[in-house]
Amino acid sequence: MPSSKNLLGLIGYPLTHSFSKKYFTQKFENEGLAHAWAYELWSIGSIEKLTEILRGYPNLIGLNVTIPYKESVMPYVHELDIMAKEVGAVNCIKITTKNGKQYLKGYNTDYYGFQKSLLGLLPEGDISILNLEALILGTGGAAKAVAYALKMLDIPYKYVSRKAMDNGLSYAELTADIINAHRLIINTTPLGMSPNTEGYPLLPYEGIGNQHFLYDLVYNPEMTAFMKRGIAQGAKAKSGLDMLYFQAEKGWEIWNTPLETIQK
Repeated sequence: MPSSKNLLGLIGYPLTHSFSKKYFTQKFENEGLAHAWAYELWSIGSIEKLTEILRGYPNLIGLNVTIPYKESVMPYVHELDIMAKEVGAVNCIKITTKNGKQYLKGYNTDYYGFQKSLLGLLPEGDISILNLEALILGTGGAAKAVAYALKMLDIPYKYVSRKAMDNGLSYAELTADIINAHRLIINTTPLGMSPNTEGYPLLPYEGIGNQHFLYDLVYNPEMTAFMKRGIAQGAKAKSGLDMLYFQAEKGWEIWNTPLETIQK
């Protein structure tokens, strides 16, 4: 690959498939940018490998960050955008030069993409009329972004994880009544992601009804086992595919805006 190209990439582990590489490669071709831009994948077994990538690719100007490094990458950036700081996770990094050295600024575009996508699932109008309460399945970096978006929409939420926690429940504590009372359920775990498409969060699905909304951050397959089970109970459901489109374009905007003019 010519070193003159502006290089973008994705770090995570494992990277069995990548929406980002396919999306940006196609974007570069469609917009006549393939001569100047490229997108690579780095499946790294530890976040410490990021240092080697930065050293080996001086033409690298932007990174996407996925599971499991959205939180552990934070000490590697020199500055956090205010939203990344509020969320407590980074999924987008802008790389510039300061005093002759690489300078990394971390952003979170997950919350932006999720919020915009969620509004496409919910009925138009005043969300408060729906009187929603949410369950967030998972507690990782993506879950934090979802929680921040819900907070901005004034939707109360609880986390669900394998162990009980503050403002949270364990899967073992869930009952049909609890599920019934929380009509927005968001899966932020990789359960059901290709190639293990039979997986799904273990919930008392009998508590789901036709007033429920299920959102799955998994996008491959577009119709997950979690979504199918909710739909079978009458719920409306949506995958995270258009969330990825929204956050990809937000990342592109960040990478192409001078650091000092990016709106915080």
